[in-house]
Amino acid sequence: MTYRMGEQSLGLAWFKSSYSSGEGGQCLEVATAPGTVHVRDSKRPTDAIMTVSPQAWAGLVALAVTDLSV
Repeated sequence: MTYRMGEQSLGLAWFKSSYSSGEGGQCLEVATAPGTVHVRDSKRPTDAIMTVSPQAWAGLVALAVTDLSV
């Protein structure tokens, strides 16, 4: 995993969930490139970008949708 300040020159197509209401919530934007997944805060797109492998991203998404209630 790497972090870097946002770069407009990355030329990535960013998207966020269709569940995002755009009403000031806590949303992430995601962009994919060969071998990498980039994640940033939708409200601060020029701030830090986190870059992970597709496998790490799949693991995070799987954890996010897991019902952890006991």
